[in-house]
Amino acid sequence: MEIIAQNSDILIMLAIGFGLFMAWGIGANDVANAMGTSVGSGAITFKQAVVIAIIFEFAGAVLAGGEVTATVRKGILDSGSFVSNPELLVYGMLASLLAAATWLLIASSLGWPVSTTHSIVGAIVGFGAVGVGVDAVAWGKVYAIIASWVISPIIAGTLAIVIFKSLQSNIIDTEKPLENAKKYLPFYVFFVGFIISLVTLLKGLKHVESLKHLGKDLPTSMMIATAVGILAAILAAIIIRRIKINPEDDSDFSYANMEKLFGGLMIITACAMAFAHGSNDVANAIGPLAAVYSIVESGGEIVSKSVLPSWILLVGGGGIVFGLTTFGYRVMKTIGKSITELTPSRGFAAELAAATTVVFASYTGLPVSTTQVLVGAVLGVGIARGLASLNLRVINRIFLSWIITLPAGAIMSILFFFMLKGIFGSS
Repeated sequence: MEIIAQNSDILIMLAIGFGLFMAWGIGANDVANAMGTSVGSGAITFKQAVVIAIIFEFAGAVLAGGEVTATVRKGILDSGSFVSNPELLVYGMLASLLAAATWLLIASSLGWPVSTTHSIVGAIVGFGAVGVGVDAVAWGKVYAIIASWVISPIIAGTLAIVIFKSLQSNIIDTEKPLENAKKYLPFYVFFVGFIISLVTLLKGLKHVESLKHLGKDLPTSMMIATAVGILAAILAAIIIRRIKINPEDDSDFSYANMEKLFGGLMIITACAMAFAHGSNDVANAIGPLAAVYSIVESGGEIVSKSVLPSWILLVGGGGIVFGLTTFGYRVMKTIGKSITELTPSRGFAAELAAATTVVFASYTGLPVSTTQVLVGAVLGVGIARGLASLNLRVINRIFLSWIITLPAGAIMSILFFFMLKGIFGSS
């Protein structure tokens, strides 16, 4: 504890610096998953994607990021193993941030769309198992997270198939796809608004002091979520009306005008996906930062419950946005165009499925991989169209990068842990 007291300012500065580096990496690599389908389908431009992400990634991180942060901060390791040596947990969380961020920098420079969740969880498990002891890792929680890496893309893929099949039966494969699109699309958008707002009210606002009372009253939350869903549907109807329809466009491609409507509504689903991504993935950057801050501020005491300061969420949200604007275009273009050919209607189905999966994961506090969720959703849309529409070579490369990520994070974390331990010493 003396070591922590003597170096408290340095440790907090390192935590903020490494947390920002990690958040930058999330923006540079992982935001492609939130916005790649919209850009790849041609619904929005890269510049529009950046503006949407700046607003909604940041909002998701600040308003709904608290629940998942709690899991990454104190769910993966058994805090009881660090009571006698709390500085080991500080070194380990710092090492985890630096290791995961370094791996994201390497992967982004190579254009690999890797999982930030894999990176940080692997890093935490690595330093915990080797640097402290196998018993320090809460393996039950780790196994649940690993299971989610298999289950979440399956859920997202299944949802995407269901949504795309419903779009086919209600709109695409009908005699009047354009008229049916105008009729049914606002109902799909209602679902987007309802899901996002309900989960935010029930779980995301728990750490926002002035708003947390809203999440304690389920009937009120349901009413507010319904109202938001209705507003989203009205907004969708207005957007549909304002989209210019040119009958001549359908002479070359019979679904051209229908796809225009989907393209307009993908602005809403892109906002929803960005919010969902920010709410889930901010934890990867600020969970370890919050743990270090809590231990240092308490003078070395590992407390079971601590208030998550709002400025920590701001650090995470700001770093994510900066990473996107400076480096995000590389992976975004890869994801949006390489797995399968996306049109606005296919992208709409994939984004709606992915956003729903990620937001519910955030609701349960399970840090799923947004990469895997969105790839699962895009694969689902491709499967719904037929396996021949999938680029298996690209998919294999993505799967391989996922396998490499966890051990890479763990190995670098172990190295950085012993380096920090050597620099600061240990009692």
